[in-house]
Amino acid sequence: MTDRWARKLPFASDPLFVYGTLRFGAVLTELIGRVPEMAAARVLGRRAAALPGRVYPGLVAAAAGVTDGFLLTGLTADEWLVLDAFEDDEYDLVPVSVSVGERVGYAWTYVWTAEVEERDWSASEFATEQLPSYVGKCAAWRRDVILLSETV
Repeated sequence: MTDRWARKLPFASDPLFVYGTLRFGAVLTELIGRVPEMAAARVLGRRAAALPGRVYPGLVAAAAGVTDGFLLTGLTADEWLVLDAFEDDEYDLVPVSVSVGERVGYAWTYVWTAEVEERDWSASEFATEQLPSYVGKCAAWRRDVILLSETV
């Protein structure tokens, strides 16, 4: 696997398709300090799978799959760095075809490369059962990242 700090990231102007925890404004605010422009979007041929022992999903290939999420635009290079550092090592950053209304284009997204469950992940269940505690974990993670960057 590529060392995440050496991985080439997309251009700051490139869109990011988010389908899991990053679709929630509270999570984005904790991680990057704001909610970028978001448009409802869809990716065909993939599903947001539940992951064993995790509260977040992984996007995996699924012939008849459809995954709803959001297209984030206007990210800065620093925001890309934060989001990439936040993502688990079992994710690969890849380009995908994304539909926004009647328009089809490309965006980058994080796809999962490890074991998944048979069931799909539920954004509404996550929002009800996990979101508040997850936002707190994001805030703690971000504080740790800032503290580490100040000591390097």
